Amino acid sequence: MSFYRPVMVLAALCGLFTGTAQAGNDNKSAAAQVSEVRKSFTLNGQTIPPGIFRDFGDGNLADSDSIWVTVDLAAAVGSNLYYDPIREYGAWKIQKKQRLETDTPEETAYSFKGSTANGLIVLVASYNGGGSGTFHTLHICDVVPAMAFDSDGKRTQRINLTNLRSVALGDRWDGEVKILGNTIRVVTTRNGPANDNARAPLTIVAERP
Repeated sequence: MSFYRPVMVLAALCGLFTGTAQAGNDNKSAAAQVSEVRKSFTLNGQTIPPGIFRDFGDGNLADSDSIWVTVDLAAAVGSNLYYDPIREYGAWKIQKKQRLETDTPEETAYSFKGSTANGLIVLVASYNGGGSGTFHTLHICDVVPAMAFDSDGKRTQRINLTNLRSVALGDRWDGEVKILGNTIRVVTTRNGPANDNARAPLTIVAERP
């Protein structure tokens, strides 16, 4: 009995250190993924589906505030929910959703503008529900790793993107978005179908609540 007790204690300690080391590796992996999202708005080298911004509220013009505010990017990339093809047009990533030939196609796109000094992500997204209007929204998002359990009860790593703030830019907007530290400067060059560019520049402070 006296022989087995030290062995059991040693085994337990080895398991503890192994688990700690594994947790450290998981954290490093998560940190690298978060860094990638902030730097290029990709995850593991794959394009993040534009459709997430439709679900963040861009496709819901009836409500002024977003209802779905967080998405697990690790689950969204490559998922059946966002399986529609993604194409590129300049700086824009574009995704069209059409389940049936008789459906009116919806098109969601985004242009990644970069990250602020405090690590918040800035994008301009556009949504077209099949009509003549294409509505643009400035999004300020945060990304963090989070642990959860999968359907089998095993620990799984999530990379959660949360929409902290949405700023409506208007129908068929065009302009320039610049990031200066933790400040976002929006200059409008085209403000709607009438090409009314009289809107004053907009300055937004990017911050966490």
